Amino acid sequence: MDFAFRKTVDISPRFLKKHGIKGLILDVDNTLTTHDNPVPAEGIREWLDDMRKNGIKLIIVSNNHPERVRPFADPLGLDYVSDSGKPLKRGYRAAMKKMGLTASETAAVGDQLFTDVWGANFSRIRMLYVEPIELEPKSKRFIRFKRVLEKPFLPRKFVNLAKE
Repeated sequence: MDFAFRKTVDISPRFLKKHGIKGLILDVDNTLTTHDNPVPAEGIREWLDDMRKNGIKLIIVSNNHPERVRPFADPLGLDYVSDSGKPLKRGYRAAMKKMGLTASETAAVGDQLFTDVWGANFSRIRMLYVEPIELEPKSKRFIRFKRVLEKPFLPRKFVNLAKE
């Protein structure tokens, strides 16, 4: 991963412009909201508005089905690629095509190593890792298991917002 942030809302347009990033590929669960929640996490709506005001293109790429992604994305005015097959490249390529951006102009934002980070790496785009909003519920056993496997590889240093 290229950069790590505590929360999605810590990523600023200024930071993105400094690094030549013109568009963000966004994960949904535990990045923009909690699992299976149709409502954005606190501050996400305002963050998306700030990104748009600063000319940053935004699109969701999710492994979830359209029935999960559409009711979340539509009220926020976000385009999306569902059933994306992360970490495979196809969802990332489709998103870049929809945004009209190249890999060098694009970054991904997400919370999982084996889907978001690997997908960004395979697609040769920069990765902005964010810590998960919350621990997944017990019903999400597979994701909880992956979290244990991810632990040794997670970042220990985060972008210093004061220096940004």
